[in-house]
Amino acid sequence: MKAFITRAKQFIKSEDGPTATEYAVMLALIIIVALAAIGLLGDKVNEIFGDVKTALEGEGL
Repeated sequence: MKAFITRAKQFIKSEDGPTATEYAVMLALIIIVALAAIGLLGDKVNEIFGDVKTALEGEGL
C-alpha cells in the first residue's frame, strides 16, 4: 500500500498527472457535444423521414 501511495504522489508531482486530467476533461467535453449533436440531428432526420413517408403515402405509392 505504501508503494501505491508513493507512486501516486510521484504521478501527481510529474507533468503526467495534470496532462492526463486535461485530456480526460477534453474527452468528456467532446463526448457531451457529440451526444448532443447526435440527439439533435437524430430528431431532425426522423422528422425528415416522416415528411417523406407522409408525402409518399399521399402520392399513393
